[in-house]
Amino acid sequence: MSTPNPTPVFTFIGCVVDDMAATLAFYRRLGLDIPADADTQPHVEAALPGGLLLVWDTAANVRSFAPDWEAPRGGRIGLAFTCADPAAVDRTHDALVAAGYTSHLAPFDAFWGQRYATVLDPDGNGVDLLAALPGA
Repeated sequence: MSTPNPTPVFTFIGCVVDDMAATLAFYRRLGLDIPADADTQPHVEAALPGGLLLVWDTAANVRSFAPDWEAPRGGRIGLAFTCADPAAVDRTHDALVAAGYTSHLAPFDAFWGQRYATVLDPDGNGVDLLAALPGA
């Protein structure tokens, strides 16, 4: 019989959403494999590289087990996606903005050696786009 690991294991990043379909459409544009029938579900999971999960729950679903839950004010969570190269940061940012999403930070060359931009998802969460600059 094996002994359980006494150390907790980091398993998922959870986001509470107002509109599941709108939120999932945004993350599909960033390449996450999310089935179309997930749009109407109260809880959705997407596998990330390395075994972690990105999980979305509707506010109504969260309130089903935590009735006093209230949405926090300001940004709820920050996520980051690495792009293939600096030009891909610009292309991805521009494509998301053209699709109607809000740019929070237009692409720029950051002092820490990355091409960097931030777009807001439908719930106002900052989603960073980044790629290493040549020579960084």
